[in-house]
Amino acid sequence: MKSRSFTYMFLALAASAALMCGCSSSAQAAGMKETETAAQEGGSRLEEIKERGYLEVAMEPYLAPFEFIDPGKTGDEMYVGADVELAKYIADKLGVECRIIPLEFAAVLSSVTEGKYDMAISGLAYTPARAEAMEMSKGYFYGTDEALYGILVSDELIEGIKTKEDLKDKTVVVQSGSIQEIFASELPEGCGELKFVSATTDGYLMVQEGKADCCITAIKPAELYLKANPDCGMSISPYIEFEVDKELQGTRICMQKGETRLLDEVNSILDEVIETGIFEEWYDEYSELAASLGV
Repeated sequence: MKSRSFTYMFLALAASAALMCGCSSSAQAAGMKETETAAQEGGSRLEEIKERGYLEVAMEPYLAPFEFIDPGKTGDEMYVGADVELAKYIADKLGVECRIIPLEFAAVLSSVTEGKYDMAISGLAYTPARAEAMEMSKGYFYGTDEALYGILVSDELIEGIKTKEDLKDKTVVVQSGSIQEIFASELPEGCGELKFVSATTDGYLMVQEGKADCCITAIKPAELYLKANPDCGMSISPYIEFEVDKELQGTRICMQKGETRLLDEVNSILDEVIETGIFEEWYDEYSELAASLGV
């Protein structure tokens, strides 16, 4: 009797387990199908943002005037800049709150490719690798007709570095993961040691402290740094510039690959921003603030 009862109980449990596994497998399959369908339809993050009521924007807050820290403010209000205003503008158009997520630059990019945050707005230029790994918006800021990228070099060396070949045996510093890293990889063979930093301002400090000879940089942020630190002993080289294909220029917003509905919504909002010229107004406003704060 005891043996037969045990057998019945075992069979009942086995049937129950099979049923649960079947349900679990069905639920998992349904979930995978739902995810696949969402991807085919252009992603679901736009709906998620609207449902939860806030937009999470990743950025590296050390690139004035795009995004930087105002030490006179606290909390989320300390993050200021033209890109911060753009993030708030997009959130307002979506009818949600804006939440700034400050990260190191490399983490900004990975957080988007992994879908950890909704988008990255961080002075991001177009590169083929980025376009392959994530959705990139249309360009919303193109700077001026002047050169966009060059090198910041110590005043003692500036006259001795007039061509890229003159960087031979020199220590060059560049922000990891930035478009400047691409320029560094294209330097002539035989150029000196290449060092990487998480923030371009760290590169400026390395040159200032004699730990590197020059820093490949976007020129506008370098100009702001020099204006705020006139006795730093560095200058932007008038001899070396890095060219960007005009068709690929323009600062962009990045989103996870496949989120095309969110991309379309962002591009529509950027059309308004571009038409009104408001980003240029923010850019000028925060250029003045950055200079006054010495960042």
